[in-house]
Amino acid sequence: MTRTASAIWNGELKTGNGRMSASTGAFTDLAYSFHTRFEEEPGTNPEELIAAAHAGCFSMATSAQLANAGFPPNSLATTATLTLEPVDGKQTISKIHLDLKGDVPGISAEQFVECAEAAKAGCPVSRVLNAEISLTATLVS
Repeated sequence: MTRTASAIWNGELKTGNGRMSASTGAFTDLAYSFHTRFEEEPGTNPEELIAAAHAGCFSMATSAQLANAGFPPNSLATTATLTLEPVDGKQTISKIHLDLKGDVPGISAEQFVECAEAAKAGCPVSRVLNAEISLTATLVS
């Protein structure tokens, strides 16, 4: 399987702007800039898309772990909080915290956390990132 996305950047770093697209058409020409990436201007940025990808991948991996353990979930909600900070003078994705809330009938809190930890370790997006990845897993049912 391969997936493709593209980006076009025009101009200098601080005054330029760009657009990102996915080959599937899931998003087309998403605008981004220095201001949406490093300041608080509304809009998207690569790190936000990485956090979204991580939250989605981890949720799916957790669903698989739970079902394989005999506890198919009713719902899983994950928020991924990504930290971008200077490391050795270079902007680096240094941490991602996954906050998982799950409605999973019949499972103990310990089993839920165990499945979530296995998903965190095995999720393809977790495996590609060179960052500290932490997790909070809360069973809500």
